[in-house]
Formats: sequence, structure tokens, C-alpha cells
Amino acid sequence: MLNYPLMSNNILHEDIDSLIDFLKHTDRFTNGPKVREFEEAWSGWLGVKHSLFVHSGSSANFMTMAGIREIYGKGEVIVPAITWESDIASIIRADLVPVIVDVDFKNLAMDTKEILGRITKKTKAVFLSHILGFNGLSNELLKVLQEKNILLVEDVCESHGATFRNEKGKIKKCGSVGFVSNFSFYYAHHISTIEGGMICTNDDRFYQYMRMFRSHGMLREADDLDFRQEWLKQYPELKEEFLFTVPGFNMRSTELNAVIGLSQLRRLDTIIDKRRENYQLFIEHLDSERYYTEFDNEGNSNYAFVVLLREPDKELFQRIVRVLSEEKVEFRRGTAGGGNQVRQPYVQKYIPGILAEEFPRAEHIHDYGLYIGNYPGLEEEKILAVCRLLNAV
Repeated sequence: MLNYPLMSNNILHEDIDSLIDFLKHTDRFTNGPKVREFEEAWSGWLGVKHSLFVHSGSSANFMTMAGIREIYGKGEVIVPAITWESDIASIIRADLVPVIVDVDFKNLAMDTKEILGRITKKTKAVFLSHILGFNGLSNELLKVLQEKNILLVEDVCESHGATFRNEKGKIKKCGSVGFVSNFSFYYAHHISTIEGGMICTNDDRFYQYMRMFRSHGMLREADDLDFRQEWLKQYPELKEEFLFTVPGFNMRSTELNAVIGLSQLRRLDTIIDKRRENYQLFIEHLDSERYYTEFDNEGNSNYAFVVLLREPDKELFQRIVRVLSEEKVEFRRGTAGGGNQVRQPYVQKYIPGILAEEFPRAEHIHDYGLYIGNYPGLEEEKILAVCRLLNAV
């Protein structure tokens, strides 16, 4: 029996030691200097101007969409059928209109042609998910979005360290390319703060809005004095410490989470390298006649091993699921988010009339795809053993 979990514990003793040492020497636990230190360190690692630590990747999604709605008004946001629930839900909750498009097998992200075919005068943003460590960007997409002045939002929750090569050949980390990007530090992601997320942007004004949205919409959370003066001039009768500018949230994280994040960030590049090595071993030994293996691996920062049948075969897929279960190999069907989000009740309710079969590649992934774990402590022999198991089904 393989006994192969989806993830091993990624909070190490050195992280716990950092936290214990912090607890011995502080009297502040809520959002404070350690949060700011983690934000600045993350900005340096990613290559962006601003980062804002929040309490989950989903929080980052909801704040980002709320900010786009507040600043840029109503409109449509293009989003993939294969993604996490909060990507689409955050669009709905911000009173924006989700326009769902199909994905590409090569990276499980939105197909560029599908995106370009759905752009209208109402399009405010493209919310692109970098799925399971694959880069989802293309130079063609970026060129059109720039020409049409459409915002690019990058969901990098599963893809820390994935990279994109632009038309000039320069390599940039995913999450540093778009107008804004969101990361998650949940358990099983490349690094973890137990719970946590990050919003990243180079836009000064949007960053100030995100600071306010994070903490009840309060003006005092903005750290740009000129920005604050703009609001104070409009509302001189209100007290600066209690001027609520936008319908905000409480999505602050804590000093404790930030301390863990700082500890883990020191080894993030090593973690990414190990995940890439594991992925390469897996993809080289998986039966390429039975399983799809032609993924776009340039810039890949693998989150999990994708097992995707080339051809529809319900009986074969059921055997795979049964064998993995018998060998206690933990897996998730449908890949990211459980597969085609169009099938889910919340989408059916808010986008009446939408049909799952209109997204054939997402449907194939939903019915004939799954993923199994990849993590730094995964033994080479266990990877080879699971490949032998899958190839023999």
C-alpha cells in the first residue's frame, strides 16, 4: 500500500521556533510591523511595488473584485470554467458580471482565443487563473488587453514561482505581470502561513483602496497622505480616524501568520525547485499514450501531478479512482476547484441558462481528470511507484 497523502505538513520546526521566539519578545499580535515586514519581503521576492497581507487567497479575490467595481464601475469580468469557487463568486458579490470561458489542456488555464472572442465594450477585466503551477499567460493576450485598456487580474494561489517569458524574452514571475495579483498561503500551497493570502500590485491608487477595503473601508488605513487629503477635503465634517470611504471588510491577518510567512519565504525557491524536479520525474514516467502529458512546462512551478485521460473512458477512469483509493493515494477529482464550475449550483443560480456542455475541455477535465500530491518531502520511489500503478490500470 502506497499511503501517499495529498500533502505532508509544511509547517516545520524552524517555523515553530521562529514563532516561539517572536512570542517571547512581543506584546503585539494583531496586524502590525511583522505583517509589514512580510509584505515588503514578498514584494521583493515577487518583483512588485506593493503587497498587502490578508487572511486568505479568497479574501484577496473578494477585495480585488470589490476594488475594481468601486474604482472602475459595473461591467463584465472574463473568468475560466476551471478555477476556484471564489474567483467567480467574488465577481458576483462585487455586482460585476462573470463571463465564463473554456480552458486549454496544455496549461489548464483560459484559452487565449476563447478570451479574445468574448471581449466586449463591457469588459472591465480578465481574471486569469494560473492553475496547479502552470503559467496561463500569452503575449497575444497581453497585447490585446493593453490595446483595449482592460485590466488583467492574476490568480496565482496555486502557482507561486511560476514564470512567464514576454515577447522581449524577459522572464517575469506570474503575479508581477498584471494590474493586480492574488496569492494564497493555505496548507498544501507552496508556502503556508496556516491561513493567509496576498494582494500584489504596482498601482499606487489601487493599493490605497486595498488598504482601506482590508480594514472596514477606513481612511486611516491609507498610508499615502495626499490620497487621504483628497477624501478629507470632500468630507471636512467627518473625523479622519472614523471616515469610512468604501464598503470594506475586516480581512486583516495577524503578526503570528506573518512570522511563519517570513520563515517559510526563506526556503521558497528551494521548495519550487524540488517541486519542479518531482514533476519532471512524474511526467517522464507516466504513460503518454493513455494520459495527457503535453503540458506547457516552461515556467512551471508544479503544485500537483495532473492525471488526465487522453480519451473519454468512464470505465478506465473508475478503475483509476478505485485503485488509487485502495492504495491510499489521496487525490482530488476534476483538478482545480473540482472541475467545471459551470456545473455548480451557485453558477447555475446566478447565470441561468448556462450549459456545462458549452465548455467541452473543462467537461473532459471534470469527468476524466484528477490530481495527486506533489511536495518537497515526496520520495522519488513513491513517484515512480504511483506511475507504475497508473500505467498498469
